[in-house]
Amino acid sequence: MTIIEVKTPVKQYQIKIVADGLHQLGSLVTAVWQPRQVAVVTDSNVGPHYAQLVTDELIAAGFKVLALTVPAGESSKSWQQVQLLIDQLSAAHFSRSDGVLALGGGVVGDLAGFVAAIYMRGISLIQVPTSLLAQVDSSVGGKTAIDLPTGKNLVGSFYQPDLVIIDPTTLTTLPPRILAEGYGEVVKCAALVGGDFWQALQPISGIAAILPAAPALIAASVAFKARIVMADEQEQGQRQLLNLGHTIGHAVELLANGQLMHGEAVAIGLVQVCRLFAAHDLAPASLVTTIKSRLMAVGLPTELPAVSQQAVVAAMQHDKKVHGAALTWVYLTAIGQPQLFPVAVKDLTDWLAKLWSAA
Repeated sequence: MTIIEVKTPVKQYQIKIVADGLHQLGSLVTAVWQPRQVAVVTDSNVGPHYAQLVTDELIAAGFKVLALTVPAGESSKSWQQVQLLIDQLSAAHFSRSDGVLALGGGVVGDLAGFVAAIYMRGISLIQVPTSLLAQVDSSVGGKTAIDLPTGKNLVGSFYQPDLVIIDPTTLTTLPPRILAEGYGEVVKCAALVGGDFWQALQPISGIAAILPAAPALIAASVAFKARIVMADEQEQGQRQLLNLGHTIGHAVELLANGQLMHGEAVAIGLVQVCRLFAAHDLAPASLVTTIKSRLMAVGLPTELPAVSQQAVVAAMQHDKKVHGAALTWVYLTAIGQPQLFPVAVKDLTDWLAKLWSAA
């Protein structure tokens, strides 16, 4: 077991990376929670694999379980699903002494976390991420959110869990595309950190190579993100670095109307932000090839889809990273050397033009 401590001004908790951890879930949960009602929130993809196991573990440990399933996919991060879940918690007489356990990928973690944050002004939360994307990114750091038609994650809160349980063996049930998607966020973290973490990616030349390397890659990603979160929980400073690849990524993901997964959009964003800053002579052009090769090794997309510059600019204007009429970009001057660069929203069209003119 690998344990990573997270200490923020409002919460201290542990992230436990445990092989076969779902079969130990009862004892892991009782280490932080007394017996209570627990809503296990999962989705229609993950539920058939793990919901019964998790329910049985919790019941055996003395908990009363309410199993709730939402449709798989980004569309579940909606007001409608929030209302449905809250109605079910209320009907089951959940109180502030009860809890929510999010069992699934990033969508479930974001949605269930947001519900836990707002129901009765906040009830206890445990994150049990089952996808690589959620294990290395969305389950760590306390961000919870739902989407609006104008953009991703525009309604949400910072709400830290009581515990994060990461079981790498759940990755064996992921389709190859979902596994590769999560690897996009691993590449992002490694590019920010550099050093041994970046070197650990070099032997990975296909999707099959991700699984044996996963425990070490998850631990490195989580340790890095935990350090960032502890230094800047509310994303006022260095936590913005975690948005590397996301400024373009979120825009193309929104415009893809469900055809691109989050990690795929981030992969595109990573390469395109390197292209953009190289075109503005602020970063070496060699970084484009360096980043691109790591992503293409597992089949992730790296090229801009067929979207117009105008549509991308419009999507970026709703980006939650816009502050004071400027959008803060994250870019690299070298692997392991991230920088922040604000661009006025009014200048985005001209700033982005080089991506399309150089395409």
